[in-house]
Amino acid sequence: MENDGTPRPHFVVQIHDARRLHFDFRLEVDGVLKSWAVPRGPSENPSDRRLAVPTEDHALEYREFEGVIPRGESGSGTVIVWDQGTYRPLGHDGQGDSVPFAESLELGHATFWLYGSKLHGEFALTRIQQGDEPDSGGHEAWLLIKANDRLAVRDRPGSPDPYHARSARTGRTLHQVAAAAARGGEG
Repeated sequence: MENDGTPRPHFVVQIHDARRLHFDFRLEVDGVLKSWAVPRGPSENPSDRRLAVPTEDHALEYREFEGVIPRGESGSGTVIVWDQGTYRPLGHDGQGDSVPFAESLELGHATFWLYGSKLHGEFALTRIQQGDEPDSGGHEAWLLIKANDRLAVRDRPGSPDPYHARSARTGRTLHQVAAAAARGGEG
């Protein structure tokens, strides 16, 4: 909760072992989960700048999804919820005036404070390539960067090993979720 009693929007980071293993970074914005695929995962080390490629918006309920998306469906593969929590938008325009978070994203630079079970502190998403630029191939690209705050990690890599990472919801690994689904149990 914010100090004024209003609930904070949610975020989730899912590890998705699809065609290519990646992390899905999702922020609740205006009733949907705005989503970015982050190939190397978010980092708590400010010197790590992580590529973040926008993907389609997802329904809010998807932030709780953990299981196996069947082969033949879009995004088929195993998914775990690596981190989850709430965030506080810190959106501002070029002059430093506060703006709605959706507008910050539209402007191409959004800062926010994460209150996760694993990720904490200030982060920023900054658009580095518009999809309509001649050399973009029609693809937009962003960077996900940890601020150099008191919660930053400096003495070690700031990203998790996705194959050994455990779910923030169930404590299971990707392998354990896939094995349970293969046995016909809960995915």
